[in-house]
Amino acid sequence: MFGMGNNNGLKIFSGRANRPLAEGIAKVLKQPLGRVTLEDFPDGETGVRIEEDVRGRDVFVVQPTCTPVNHNLMELLIMLDAFKRASPARITAVLPYYGYARQDRKDKGRVPISAKLVANLITRAGADRVLALDLHAAQIQGFFDIPVDHLYAVKELAKHVRSLNIPQDELVVLSPDEGSIKKALDFQKNVGGKLTLVDKRRTSATEIKHGHMIGAPVDGKCVVIYDDMISTAGTIVGAVNVAKAHGARAVYVCATHGVLCGPAIEKLRAAPIDQLAITDSIPLPPEKQLPCIKVISVSALVANAITRIHGNESISELFKDEPPEAK
Repeated sequence: MFGMGNNNGLKIFSGRANRPLAEGIAKVLKQPLGRVTLEDFPDGETGVRIEEDVRGRDVFVVQPTCTPVNHNLMELLIMLDAFKRASPARITAVLPYYGYARQDRKDKGRVPISAKLVANLITRAGADRVLALDLHAAQIQGFFDIPVDHLYAVKELAKHVRSLNIPQDELVVLSPDEGSIKKALDFQKNVGGKLTLVDKRRTSATEIKHGHMIGAPVDGKCVVIYDDMISTAGTIVGAVNVAKAHGARAVYVCATHGVLCGPAIEKLRAAPIDQLAITDSIPLPPEKQLPCIKVISVSALVANAITRIHGNESISELFKDEPPEAK
């Protein structure tokens, strides 16, 4: 149906949320981005026109639903509707970042489950499948009634950490809270070293107390903190300060999604971070660029997944464990 092992029927299109990433994906796939006109009407409505024939094609639409979240989400939905009405063989929504992911349960009375609502909207708009990167909670895949391929940036970030040439006996992977321990374990499998955890206690709705550390000591060590996203940076900066207070020689931070909203940039600028590595799943505007930030591209990872989906091949092959070599 889709031309096994070749790109004859493959078309990549991009919304306006992160065109540089889409261009990087298209470059890896050695084909141009599909032509589409996107505009805002004077009243704020989004207009879409597909400028080339997609009938019978395998269409991939790249659009993270990052800030401005509602604008980018609406643009994605309208693009999906436009493609659905143009008779492609299949439409895959490529979501390098899934907005509303943290509203994934009713943790108090009379609140929505917005992550489920967004999944319904994407499906009803015309997506046949979804390709997502580091969903905040893996169970969000179950909110979709269409296939979801879930990618992880852990290998790309781990490769970067290995390039720092930190000796294994000096490396400690730090989970910033109990909820991130499984992610930190997966990261440690890829980089080696020891594992430790910050004991984070919420004292009120707006205040968090970072206190003890549980696990390997960090005194004189190089600490690498790993999480899926940095939003307001409170959790990460708290973990950095705890690591430094316990004698860490250097602190590196890795995260897939640099949401970096609210006071995040001010907090990160003031924090004793040696380097912050984030991916290009969300674009980093000039006003958020700090000297310590290094951007790692996920374009090759997403492009490889697109090639495999197009050729009806396994995605899980991309994530087979490769234990780090002893330094």
